[in-house]
Amino acid sequence: MSLPPPPGTTASGGVPLSRRSLAPDLSRGVMLLVIAIVHAHIFQEMVGGDPQAPGAAFDAATTVFVMTFAEGRGYPMFAALFGYGLARIHLRRVAEGQPWPRVRSLVRRRGRWLVLIGVLHTVLLFFGDIIAVYGLIALMFAGLLHVGDRRLLAHGFTWMALGTLVYAFLNTLPSFTDPAAGGGVLTGSPLADMVTRLFTWPVMTPMLLMTSVFPFAVGVWAARRRVMEEPGLHLGLLRRSAFAGIPVAVLGGLPYGLASAGLWETAGAAETALAWLHLLTGYAGGFGYAALIALLAVRLGDRRGPVVRALAATGQRSMTCYLLQSVGWSVLFAPYALGLASDLSELGSVLVGAAVWLATVVIADVMRRTGARGPAERLLRWGTYREPRSGSATVTAQARSGG
Repeated sequence: MSLPPPPGTTASGGVPLSRRSLAPDLSRGVMLLVIAIVHAHIFQEMVGGDPQAPGAAFDAATTVFVMTFAEGRGYPMFAALFGYGLARIHLRRVAEGQPWPRVRSLVRRRGRWLVLIGVLHTVLLFFGDIIAVYGLIALMFAGLLHVGDRRLLAHGFTWMALGTLVYAFLNTLPSFTDPAAGGGVLTGSPLADMVTRLFTWPVMTPMLLMTSVFPFAVGVWAARRRVMEEPGLHLGLLRRSAFAGIPVAVLGGLPYGLASAGLWETAGAAETALAWLHLLTGYAGGFGYAALIALLAVRLGDRRGPVVRALAATGQRSMTCYLLQSVGWSVLFAPYALGLASDLSELGSVLVGAAVWLATVVIADVMRRTGARGPAERLLRWGTYREPRSGSATVTAQARSGG
């Protein structure tokens, strides 16, 4: 398959932070807020017990809001942007004349490091890790970067249909929906929590992988057209994605949100059907959010106020900020730390999640001002581009240039 080389590619393939496109980074920075709200809400539901002030009505409304606008809407966008970034790496290397086996080796090396970081993240901090999922996708589906659009999208849509169905079925089993079963994720012992998370990983990771292949494929498709790097050339596509995708996600997520809040009684096949609809329309929401932010980037043009710069800096360091969020959950919610989850209403958990996200934005902006990359990003780049033992001056040059 012949792909057009990306314009403006340097010999090294590196893209300095100062020359990165605004839309992808701004999307990551903003959508980390969605991730933070969902995670904080999950912890509160696992540990919270009886509703606290401001009352059950507010808690129910918060649950409906989170399930409709946030749950299952942030992860698809990140999976799509992961595919987008991996495809840009592939396209830059192909434009430099590197053979596909060498590029595939680079992609898979990146995947192995992501799996390692993700497993450590799971054991040390958070049971719902997504980093290792992306690593496994890079290892298992690197070949999709090198196939034609038709085969790429056929593969993605197959996973969309079957993967989401399996996920919805498993996620509505009593062992997953029973609060008592979920509560074991947080115990009174750090060591017990680590062991629990380690044994949870082989269950959670395949489930998340099944729902991430489709947005990954869509991200690869979009990267071949530079949709996020040149959003001004794709206004029609972006407007359709935003102004159709977000309403579809709201309509598709509302029934499951009402059921999750206890306002609509469902069971068995009906509950699975609502969960499946929630997942399927979540893709439309994730793509719609990304498209809406890309349209905002077009409107901003070259203007970069302090808020936009801070949010873009967060997106440039998204893995570091994602890991910092998990540090926040451990400190705030673990029973052997501050143990706040049992004292929060569901609305309170959302506010705490937003506060944790805001703290990471401030940290990322400080890194930007001091010219520092995120430590997680530095580790990944070092592991991906470091010179193999057999020696490769080109790979070393790419690592130093920030490719």
